[in-house]
Amino acid sequence: MIEDPTPLDFEKQVTLRQLRYLVTLGAEGSFTRAAARCGVSQPSLSQAIRQLEDALGAPLVERGARAFLTPLGREVASRAQRILLEVRDLGELAGAADTALLGTIRLGVTPTVGAYLLPRLVARLHQQFHDLRVHVRENPPAQLVEGLAVGTHDVILVQLPLRAPGAHAERLFREPLHLAMAADHPLAARAAIAAEDLAGQDLLTLQRGYRLAEQTIAIAEEAGARVREEYEGTSLDAIRQMAGMGMGLAVLPELYVRQEIRPGDDVVARPFRGGRHYRELGLLWRSGVARAATYQRLAGELVACVEDIGISYR
Repeated sequence: MIEDPTPLDFEKQVTLRQLRYLVTLGAEGSFTRAAARCGVSQPSLSQAIRQLEDALGAPLVERGARAFLTPLGREVASRAQRILLEVRDLGELAGAADTALLGTIRLGVTPTVGAYLLPRLVARLHQQFHDLRVHVRENPPAQLVEGLAVGTHDVILVQLPLRAPGAHAERLFREPLHLAMAADHPLAARAAIAAEDLAGQDLLTLQRGYRLAEQTIAIAEEAGARVREEYEGTSLDAIRQMAGMGMGLAVLPELYVRQEIRPGDDVVARPFRGGRHYRELGLLWRSGVARAATYQRLAGELVACVEDIGISYR
């Protein structure tokens, strides 16, 4: 009969390398792809996984045409991901009080923000912080939150509020919303849009999962307008184009309007009267991370960037 290993024996058998290999294998679903991603040979990765299974005394992977983690394997991989994140943060503790913007920051951003703000931000950062590298990845909000939790992103730039357990949310600024419509629409003659102007109108919206879609639905309900649910757009460009074809009215953020709608276009945009509708943008990072002071400074650079554009709604 083989006795279970003592905690000390177990700690000697399990390595961070094995845990990293398991997490990567779970993400890739293939020994070949996981080995390539980790920069090792497939036999080396397979051997390390076997050693981890031996240490735990149970299989972690279903081996076949595709590698699937067993239920235990998924639980171990989930805990391993948290361990690896803690170890990475531990390595950053030495510079925890340093707010210098240098090294690499992995920034996740929602598509409704990224293309209309990040080019200005990246240019600003490049001019001032030559030792900083910002790796940007766009994803829908739910995927950004997941990526933040597992360490794919260091920080995410999103519309608030957004449920993200274990994350710190730094509010940045308010961005006014505008109503876009075909150039020949009767409301195009208005200088600003009042709530009563929307009664009986059709509003276009992004697909569910975006905070802006939820706002559009709320605006429609408040004003007695209808939401064209059969025409959910996959991007701001999509609902702008549908508005230009006379299919309805689109609620669009000011950064997008400034960049994408110009005089003479088939679409015009009008502000809501009194700045009634706006969205709030924020920067999120994992609570307790060592580089929190750095991310706080990045938030300040984002605010300064937006104020340079002329949006200073706090």
